[in-house]
Formats: sequence, C-alpha cells, structure tokens
Amino acid sequence: MSHEMIMWIVFGVVVALMLYLDLKVFHRHEHEVRMREALTWSAVWVGLALLFMVGVYFEMGYQPALEFLTAYLIEKSLSVDNLFVFLMIFSYFGVAPRLQHKVLFWGILSALLMRLAFIGAGVALLHSFHWIIYIFGAFLVYTGVKMFLEKDREVHPERNPVLRLVRSGPVRRFFPITKRYLGNRFIFRRRGTLIGTPLLVVLLVVETTDLVFATDSIPAVLAITTDLFIVYTSNVFAILGLRALYFALAGVMRMFHHLHYGLSLILAFVGVKMLLADYYKIPIGLALGVVAAILAISVITSILYPAKASAGGPAEGAGGKKSEHRTSDIEH
Repeated sequence: MSHEMIMWIVFGVVVALMLYLDLKVFHRHEHEVRMREALTWSAVWVGLALLFMVGVYFEMGYQPALEFLTAYLIEKSLSVDNLFVFLMIFSYFGVAPRLQHKVLFWGILSALLMRLAFIGAGVALLHSFHWIIYIFGAFLVYTGVKMFLEKDREVHPERNPVLRLVRSGPVRRFFPITKRYLGNRFIFRRRGTLIGTPLLVVLLVVETTDLVFATDSIPAVLAITTDLFIVYTSNVFAILGLRALYFALAGVMRMFHHLHYGLSLILAFVGVKMLLADYYKIPIGLALGVVAAILAISVITSILYPAKASAGGPAEGAGGKKSEHRTSDIEH
C-alpha cells in the first residue's frame, strides 16, 4: 500500500469519526453555540489539521506537508471572509441561533462532495490543458483587484437563484414551502405530498453560496499544488472548521475590516504565482510566508485602526434587527 493511500484512509477515518461525534454526541441536542464551545471546537479542528500535516510529512515528505499547510492557510483565510455572508443569510431568513449549527453542518457536508467534483475537474483540466493555468491565474488577479477596489461588500440573499426558483409559481405548485419553521425539520410529508420548510430554503441558499466561494478558493489552492490529495484534504479541514469559526467570530467579524484587503492581495499574489509558473516557480516556503504576513498585517492594522461606526449602526446591516425580509413571504 502506497504512502498516499495510507493517508487517504487516515483522512477518511478521521473526518467520518469527527462528523459523527459532532452531530451525534456533542450536538445531539439542539442549542445555541456559545463562544467558549465555538473556540474549543475551532482549536480542535485547527489541531487536527496540523496533526494531519505532520502525518503527511512523515508519510509523504517535507514538500507535500508544506503545500498542505499553505493550501490550508489560504482556504481558511478565504473562508473567514465568507463567514460574513453566512451571518447575512441567517439574519435575512431569521434563523434561530439553535438551528444555525444544523444548517451549517449539512450545508458544509454537501460542500465536501461538490468541492471534490470541482477540485477533480480543476486538476484534470490543468493536467490535460496546461494553458488553462493562465486563465486561472488571470481570473485570480482580476478577482483580487476587483475585491480590493470594492469599498463595501454588499450581500443580497434575495437575489440567490435558489430563492427565486422557490418563489416561482411552478415550483410552489409541485413542491410547496411552508411559511413558518417547523422546529429543525427541512422537509416533511403531508397527505402523501412532500413539503419543504424555510429551513430547507436556507440550507439550499448556503450550499449555492458555497459554490460561488469555491470559484475563488479552489483556483487559489491549485496555484499552490495540483496534487488532488493535498488540494482536497486541505480544503476539507479548512471548511469543516468553518462552522465552529463562524460561532466564534460572528460577533467580532466586523473588527477585521482590513481583512478584505488582505484577502484580495492573497488572491492577486497566487494568481501571479500561476501566471509565472512556467518562467519562475515561487518556492512554497516563500508563498507560505507571504500569505501569513499579509494575513497578520491585515488583522493587526484592523485592530490598531478600527473602523468608524456608520450612521446606521452595525446592527442595521446584519445584526438581525432588520428582519422584515424573512420567510413569511415564501408562500405555499
């Protein structure tokens, strides 16, 4: 058995065991995830990722381990920026805090399968058509510049194609959606007809939003390595810790207002790395140092130079105070 096959087996066992413990043991009973619990779980997932990196080092060598750490750091940092979008989605739909963990659990679990398909396709394209590396690189540079120039990132859940589809007449006739939440249920049967709940709509919006996230993060990680094992496992460890990180940072995400600029620079940097791949290969150690330095600087400057409070107050945009756009306008 090859070293990589051993690590695939270890990876599968660890992820399956942790998902089982998360859903069936520690979150068997629904409850609002508090800061202490969220920080504990965040530390657990980060610790598991680092332990896995050590395993990669001993089984596969120094270079794959460094590639894993760099890819993990990029995916993790890009995920932090996306937590704000999850916050907006939950606020828009008025999802109770005790139900948010379940939505994120199943949403991220679905993301594992979708990202496997995305990553597999990306790796296959790069191996078969090397010139696509220039398209990926140019796309990342463009995305990074566009993100850097955006003054404010606006989120419009009502524009999500899934929500528009659910609100359309034909879909409502064949698959009606209740106006109110029914506990933690996504779907139920009434008189032989399957009926969805608003929680199912929230889940689908979260899943489709993750697909949009993947268009940035996966090419960025492919700029580090095209090894399917490294790309996928680093992605999985990063997004599995996303739920705990969401609850840990939900209340303080707006403190890191310069992170937006740091992430845009990271995207542009890995895009340039892709564009230069045939002429100069930027060492992985240097790439890791640049990414870590950009993240550190953006966080430190956010703390040293806090954002000025807007006239409307922070609660108006995403704090849940304005919740007139709730699921009450989703009809049978």
